[in-house]
Amino acid sequence: MSVRSRPIAALAVLGCLAGAPAGALAGSPARPRAAGTSAAARALLRSRELWATIDVCNAPDQPNVLGVRGSMPGDAQAHDTMYMRFRLQYLDKTTMRWVNLAASGASTPFLAVGGGASSRQDGSSFVIAPVAGQPAFMLRGVVAFQWRRGRTVLESITRPTTAGHQALAGADPAGFSAASCQIG
Repeated sequence: MSVRSRPIAALAVLGCLAGAPAGALAGSPARPRAAGTSAAARALLRSRELWATIDVCNAPDQPNVLGVRGSMPGDAQAHDTMYMRFRLQYLDKTTMRWVNLAASGASTPFLAVGGGASSRQDGSSFVIAPVAGQPAFMLRGVVAFQWRRGRTVLESITRPTTAGHQALAGADPAGFSAASCQIG
């Protein structure tokens, strides 16, 4: 249930920092790998415990901080390891599509969050440096989830942030859950 903090470069350069096309990580689920056709795999990827949310959005005691939290069900295999990767996207007001924020610090590597015996939550906080005089930006998170056995990826799926989830730790204020966050 840890939370990691990552600083991000100023938002003034968002227009020239667009990463992959919006559809590349815009929230459509990735195809499951390996055992993706089994009933157990389908249940895992459709679980109510599989979600992403924003649990901190420019809170008074955490100005310019956006916290992204993910939850994933275990696969009941204690020897498997679960991983999450956190990424930020911004809403391009011209195309009205979500675009990966390619600024340094706008994503994490895959982080091990625990064994597969039970469900896990983890999160990452991103410090946004807005530029005076620039308009605010609408941001959201995207969490990539992986279940691995050794170096083999058993299942993989991506979820954008949505509202209405209960974070076990880190929400500010307590119980906060949102799909997007405006900072700037």
